[in-house]
Amino acid sequence: MTIKVGDKIPAGTLHHMTADGPKEISTEALFKGKKVVVFALPGAFTPTCSAAHLPGFVANADKIKAKGVDEICCLSVNDAFVMDAWGKSQNAEAIHMVADGSASFAKALGLELDLTARGLGVRSQRYSMLVEDGVVKSLNVEASPATADASGAEKMLASL
Repeated sequence: MTIKVGDKIPAGTLHHMTADGPKEISTEALFKGKKVVVFALPGAFTPTCSAAHLPGFVANADKIKAKGVDEICCLSVNDAFVMDAWGKSQNAEAIHMVADGSASFAKALGLELDLTARGLGVRSQRYSMLVEDGVVKSLNVEASPATADASGAEKMLASL
């Protein structure tokens, strides 16, 4: 079952890079008491993700945060080391790069994408969502992983 507007984010554990190395972060810690924009994508360093999806949120981070958003998270089925390196290569200092290395969060949301036939394994669908205090307020899932229109920063900014 796919998560929908009005649903609570499922409990789970993700990973992110800290000054002390990779650390776990619970979904509760990520979302509780905050207004968070999350955008998820199939993989770091992949064409659409690197050329359109992440750059749009980097370019619009200040405008999004000016709308009362506490945090912008980029989520991908990669490890914390890859997410950190990709964020640095994209000058994404304003974006919290979060890893869902085993796709467990994508599966819990019902938003996994099986790209095994293309050599990528199970990944996340491309989407964006607004989460307030752990509850989904908007959800924009792309029809194709090769596009970043419905889930892009401009669409999210216009909806805030």
